[in-house]
Amino acid sequence: ETADRLPSPSQFLRRQQVLQLYRRILRAIREVPAEADRRYLKDWAREEFRRNKDATEEDAIGMMIMQGNRQLQELQRTLKLAKS
Repeated sequence: ETADRLPSPSQFLRRQQVLQLYRRILRAIREVPAEADRRYLKDWAREEFRRNKDATEEDAIGMMIMQGNRQLQELQRTLKLAKS
């Protein structure tokens, strides 16, 4: 992304979606009781997002966001079960 080119509105919205997903995942990870697990999950999340940060294909990004949301829901479900 060059400095002289502004992102399109759809790219901007995608970026907001990705950042929001990232924050929600990190927030959920904070609920994980074991510190070693928290560290592992945080490193995993950071690496996943970093690895895909240069993606530009709209469909691929959409799929990654959906997959990330599914993984977040799975984590939240697991945490809920662990607390009950």
